Amino acid sequence: MTETPSRQATINKAVSYLDDGTFEAALRRRVAIPSASRVAANKPDLWRYISEEMQPFFERLGFAVKVYENNLAPGPFLIAERIEDPSFTTVLQYGHGDVVAGLDGQWDEGLGPFDMTERDGAWYGRGTADNKGQHAVNLAAIEALLAVRGSLGFNLKYLIEMGEESGSLGLEEMCAAHREELAADVFIASDGPRLALDRPTIFLGARGGMSFHLEINARESFQHSGNWGGILSNPGIELCHAITALVDRTGKIKVPAMTPGKIPENVREALKHCKIEPAADDPSIEPWWGEPGLTPEEKVFAWSSFEVMEMECGNLAQPLYAIPPKARARVQLRFPVGVDPDAVVPAVRNALQDAGYDRVVVKDPTDAIFLASRLDPDHPWVQRVSASIEQTLGQPPAILPNLGGSLPNNIFSDLLGLPTIWIPHSYPGCLQHAPNEHLPISIVREGLAMMAGLYWDIGEHHS
Repeated sequence: MTETPSRQATINKAVSYLDDGTFEAALRRRVAIPSASRVAANKPDLWRYISEEMQPFFERLGFAVKVYENNLAPGPFLIAERIEDPSFTTVLQYGHGDVVAGLDGQWDEGLGPFDMTERDGAWYGRGTADNKGQHAVNLAAIEALLAVRGSLGFNLKYLIEMGEESGSLGLEEMCAAHREELAADVFIASDGPRLALDRPTIFLGARGGMSFHLEINARESFQHSGNWGGILSNPGIELCHAITALVDRTGKIKVPAMTPGKIPENVREALKHCKIEPAADDPSIEPWWGEPGLTPEEKVFAWSSFEVMEMECGNLAQPLYAIPPKARARVQLRFPVGVDPDAVVPAVRNALQDAGYDRVVVKDPTDAIFLASRLDPDHPWVQRVSASIEQTLGQPPAILPNLGGSLPNNIFSDLLGLPTIWIPHSYPGCLQHAPNEHLPISIVREGLAMMAGLYWDIGEHHS
């Protein structure tokens, strides 16, 4: 007698890929491809990941596959499409197959970036957490649904890019050119970390991010501090004081255009159910730092943060005992919805001039700017996804209005006009851009279960 397809059978099938080694074998192959998009020598590997892993997988499951190029992007884009009925719900999913540099030789003994190793309940290797492991979870859950039900019960489009770690260059142009091909009812993807290792999470957007330089060029050359000290300005001292016109000594931002001004009430309400809990190896939260009156969660997920990322003044490695001629700092602003990024640099210039620091040159951003985006926490798709995860795992996920970091979410929310929901299969301590990147197997198990349950639920009305 043939067993009737069921939600639990689909979940069991997805988890079985972990238990029988199928999932590990697939992820091991993918990690072994050194697809570092910022390393010129690895450009062929960006294509290998698409041609050897992604395209065969999707075609085996009955997807139509197209591969595109864009002159701005370091690697190709793949769009896989399975349309079962034009009247069905259409889901657009996303993942990236590129990684940061492997940093071979800096990993712990016995570990390496492109040879996946299991240790202490986790898989170590470059891309295990960011992002090969995460989209591998989703792909395995899709395969399980097709194995059990024989169909999805919805239409699915899957976009894989190979340049996210290079700033997603070309992604916006590619999505604009293929807007109709990528049309859908909802966007669901997996990247970034959960709120905590043991707290399933969904987030609905991302803070924006922009970097720019502050410079003081006082003169052409160094001058002996004994001969000129006290009668020549020191650009290092001057720049340090100038920065205090932008942010005070406790991290409070002093330029209104750099903050959202207020936090929406439903965002505050959602964050009441989320708590940042540093792990044993994480630094302790310093409550005196940042915007006064906000909780740590509001500071990270609903407010702006301004950071001095690097500073240059003289040469510590080879001291000259001379007054330096120039000083420079690269600063970064992370910002939520409510901040106009085009207004930030002009506002910084005005604030510095008003404070008397007219010698500070504020350079326009040269790196890519990620725009802020956020789906309303009360959106029906948020409730639908949250209810599905709770049914599978027996606990509701944390709902973050947006990630504290930056992702190209605005391309999907603004350009394509989709409600956006991210379901991360990683955690804050995964070391995704450092040596010893890893993915806990416990998160893989939960991820396979909740994604299989979610896919079943989306297609339930049409199966």
